Parts: sequence; C-alpha cells; structure tokens
Amino acid sequence: MDLTWYALLIPLFFFLHKCFFCTSNKLPPSPAKLPIIGNLHQLGSLPHRSLHKLSKKYGPVMLLHFGSKPVIVASSVDAARTIMKTHDLVWSNRPKSSIADRLFYGSKDVAFSPYGEYWRQIKSITVLHLLSNKRVQSYGDIREEEISNIIVKIRQECDSNSSSSVIDLRDYLCSLTNDIVSRVALGRKYNEGQGGMNAKVTLDEFGELLALEITFHGLNGSIKSTVWTTKWRK
Repeated sequence: MDLTWYALLIPLFFFLHKCFFCTSNKLPPSPAKLPIIGNLHQLGSLPHRSLHKLSKKYGPVMLLHFGSKPVIVASSVDAARTIMKTHDLVWSNRPKSSIADRLFYGSKDVAFSPYGEYWRQIKSITVLHLLSNKRVQSYGDIREEEISNIIVKIRQECDSNSSSSVIDLRDYLCSLTNDIVSRVALGRKYNEGQGGMNAKVTLDEFGELLALEITFHGLNGSIKSTVWTTKWRK
C-alpha cells in the first residue's frame, strides 16, 4: 500500500472514531485539536500567555487536549472558586504522573500523592507538625538572622558599586531561601563557601534535568502511541 492510501485512510479513521466512539457529553468550548498531539502545539514557549490568549476567545472555562488527555482550564476567579472550593472533592485527585513517581518515591509526597487515606494522613502530619503556627514561629530567629545577613550583603554591594548601577536581587533571594530552608530542615547552611554549591547554580541544573525528564517521559502519559519511551525507561 503506497503513501497515498495511508494519507486517505488516516483522516477517515479519525472521522469514524469521532462519529462512533466520541461521547455527546456537554463539554466546555474547545479549540480544534490535531490527531495524536491534541492542542500541545498551541501552548508555545510561554504556556501561561498562550492559555490566556485562548481564554479570551473560548471563555473562562475551556477544554484542551494534551495528547490524549482532556484538560479543563479555568482562568477566572469565579471558575477557580467553583472548582477548588464548591466542588473540591470532585477535583481533589490528580492524574498519575510517571515523572512524580520517579522524583518522589512513587508519588509518596503530599503534593503528588493520590487523594485517599494515605494523603489525608500525611496532610495531617504536615499541617500539625511542620506548618503549624507554633512550629513556624519557632524558626523566627533563623529567618531574622538570614534576612539581616542578606541585607548586609546588599548594602555592601550598593556601597561598592556606583550609584547608577542596578542590583539584581534574584541571586540574593535565591540564596536567602536556600539558607533558611537548609538551616530549618538540616541544621546548617549548604551554600557556596561553606562546603556546598551555589544555590542558583544548583537550582538551574535541577531545572535542566527536570526539563529533560519531562521531554523524554512526560509525554508518555499523554501520547499513548509512544510506547518506545516506556521501554526506554525500563
């Protein structure tokens, strides 16, 4: 069979699939999708801006398809309140992610664990023992000390530079967050100059590794035909 027949049969297959297998449920407005990839091609390099632009055309609640996965996008306060507060139990779970399984020991953390008895237990432990007001206040001295240290560093850089120079606070804020979290969780700082690595460099490297992981494995859950990615992972 030559390529001409394939070119004719593929559109016919999707047309028949839509006619006989697609349900007639009342769904939110949705832009046209492509076979296999759905609406992934419409996200672009800045997905948040692309979604905002699509919401202007299709409304505050719209349906997209990331590969074979249907995704509801709520972009208004009222829609978000309805989903997250009024009907929170209906939307309390999240799809299983192979990336979360690999990074968080089988999705055992509080953020990616599926809704159920285990999630309720670890949420209770987190709220009562890690994020309680008493626990947060107990680390107040650490926060105050690290904020004072970072203010001193910023002031020193201001004094050493000309009055017209601009100081980029991103590195300072990243270092501040890293120092506070390290001292609270591990009892000491792990930054550059104290036997550790530069916090910004470490986070950038982690972001690059995470992007590679998403590239090779993330679409496996959305595009069912990419069986080779699952085999490659094993």
